[in-house]
Amino acid sequence: MNRSSGIRSRPLLRPALRPVLPAAVLLALVLAGCSDPDGGGGAHGEPELGEVAVAPAAASISLPLDAYTDTDAETVRMGQVQQRLLSRCMARYGFPYEEVRPSDPAGAQGPEGRHQVLFGAADPEFAAAHGYDLTAGKGRPVKPPAAPLSESATLVMHGERPGGAEGAAQPPDAANEEEAAKVDSGIDVGGQKVPPGGCIREAYRKLYAPTKDSVDLLFPFGLASEAHERSKSDSRVAAVLKNWSACMGKSGYTGLKDPYEVVQKLGLEADPGGPKAVTAAKADVACKREVNLVGIWAAVETAYQKRLVEEQAETLALYKKQREARYRLAAGLS
Repeated sequence: MNRSSGIRSRPLLRPALRPVLPAAVLLALVLAGCSDPDGGGGAHGEPELGEVAVAPAAASISLPLDAYTDTDAETVRMGQVQQRLLSRCMARYGFPYEEVRPSDPAGAQGPEGRHQVLFGAADPEFAAAHGYDLTAGKGRPVKPPAAPLSESATLVMHGERPGGAEGAAQPPDAANEEEAAKVDSGIDVGGQKVPPGGCIREAYRKLYAPTKDSVDLLFPFGLASEAHERSKSDSRVAAVLKNWSACMGKSGYTGLKDPYEVVQKLGLEADPGGPKAVTAAKADVACKREVNLVGIWAAVETAYQKRLVEEQAETLALYKKQREARYRLAAGLS
């Protein structure tokens, strides 16, 4: 699953005007409100749910861990900062380095669009126009060819000699900048020690791991992935998936257990935006809306994320503080 500022999460709200719901949705909503037999909101049971939105737009979904996750645009910005740090490190050794300046990815999502495909195809207009082709309208970014580096520049960039003997000991590296200050890379260029791991690693450490207590960059992503995996085993999600599968079966798409296997099982990989894919995607989205799959699953995932946020509150608070420091560093390098 592909996953995307201190974004403030919002509770899922019911629309002011609710549609008349079919029996499958009503049953799913009842299941969503039930406590599980193993302890309901306890630490090891299925968590109780808050508000369950009815057929919400996937692009409007907000989850608790969003507050700790960069948007696509913020990720691009941090990549540019890392490039700037790399360029400055190379300049210390007298090597020019032209920063790669990636443009914002086409269709980059802000905080309102980061979960558009978390539960598979969910937008009726996109499905009708592009089926399952998530690259539609985005184009392919063209990367300029990298300028060849001299042997000395390569040493500085990567912190290791090219063409090292197989099985030879790797040059020492460091997990953070505090540790790097005490590590001898064993490589000198122009009378200066090359940082452990070269300028590439130094740039990363300065941005993402300046101190020994730096929280791993992927920590919130790991929690979000854990919450999603737990949600897939939740009885309320299992119930709504069963209803969705039955609905898809009525449209001729039998044997589907969840939205993530549609493209592969229907043989749509070669042409995810073709007529066959569009027809399937339209049925997929319609069934999701009929059984309120997005509303229920989002509420369940919210509950699991909320539990993990509470369990990891101390580490997440430190992560957020360090993330704000990265933004200050980025502002100073602009």
